[in-house]
Amino acid sequence: MKAISTEKAPKAIGPYSQAIEAGGMVFISGQLPIDPATGMFAEGGIKEQTRQSLTNAKHILEEAGTDLAHVVKTTVFLSDMDNFAAMNEVYAEFFSMPFPARSAVAVKTLPKNALVEVECTAIKG
Repeated sequence: MKAISTEKAPKAIGPYSQAIEAGGMVFISGQLPIDPATGMFAEGGIKEQTRQSLTNAKHILEEAGTDLAHVVKTTVFLSDMDNFAAMNEVYAEFFSMPFPARSAVAVKTLPKNALVEVECTAIKG
């Protein structure tokens, strides 16, 4: 088991890793829409926050030696299911066929009152 960490994504702020590589898989912790350069949320609404969360995941995957094309499963946490269509629009910019398996759920509250958080699992390619 190996911890994965990059300065191109927000640092873990608790007792967890940005990602763990194990058994040829990369497990990325939920990514909030924090711009690592500023430590602040991406400015704008759900689209901008989704784009930042997925960009953070992309950078972690690159650090692990893989990429978004090798993602097999994502989980998207939304603070409001009314944001699903807009999130989905941006999500489609990051993934192509065959799309990863996905769950999308609405939760009461996300850390720091984010609109979205995304976690994913990828294979090493």
